[in-house]
Amino acid sequence: MMAPPALSACAEAVRNHDNDRFLTALFAPAAVREDLFALYAFNHEVAKTREVVTEPTLGQIRLQWWRESIDGAYTGAPRRHEVVEPLATAIARHGLDRTQFDLLIDGREADLDDEAPADMECLVNYAQVTGAPLARLACQTLGTRDEASLEAARLVGTAWALTGILRATPFLARGHRSRLPLTLMTEHGVTEPALFDLKPEPGLAKVVEAVADMARSLLKQARLLRAQVPKAALPALLPATLADHYLGRISKAGYDPMSPALLRPTIGRPLAVGWAAIIGRW
Repeated sequence: MMAPPALSACAEAVRNHDNDRFLTALFAPAAVREDLFALYAFNHEVAKTREVVTEPTLGQIRLQWWRESIDGAYTGAPRRHEVVEPLATAIARHGLDRTQFDLLIDGREADLDDEAPADMECLVNYAQVTGAPLARLACQTLGTRDEASLEAARLVGTAWALTGILRATPFLARGHRSRLPLTLMTEHGVTEPALFDLKPEPGLAKVVEAVADMARSLLKQARLLRAQVPKAALPALLPATLADHYLGRISKAGYDPMSPALLRPTIGRPLAVGWAAIIGRW
């Protein structure tokens, strides 16, 4: 039996560190799959900035390095780097929108400030700037630049980011960080010290439910556009199906983000994505 072909460095990074998007990219045409892997690998590199630096200044330096790398990609002089070079190829091949890269990098500056968002509006703004540009770039890579596709990408990308924030709540809490809206925390009697001790008050479930409801609302808005969105955009919008999967699990856990049940792997995730891809509905 022949061994499967080795994955590229970008594909390997996405499989290991952003497996959900790796799964969605598998349903893209083979001709653009590596371009999506380069895009998602870039996102991982900027998204992990807060986790790999010890102080904000170092984070700013890292993000500036990526700004300059994007500059080089657009001027035809990409840095020699396992992510930058294939990303530059994808940018040139598909004429990707430079503004979306700038938004992604600028959005990650917010991660260097450990203060929680003041309210739901601030949280949604953060989710949009860190989630929507990537979904739009994925649409462009798939050749879909129509208004409906880009708006659906904005909504799905934001909902996916909100879902990720809920799933990351225990991880962030261990580092004495939170992305949950302070107004909702206060309203439901949840304090950050208790959250950071991983012993949150009962009201945390209400906070998580409110954020989950916002994510569902955005997904509902996106799906109102489904009839207008070309089928080619499907792989970029499959995170909507994954968001449904994770939000359903969070709901079954009583909106307790600390529930051990949320750590258990399930076969539902790949099955949900596979079925959505087969029927062409995200």
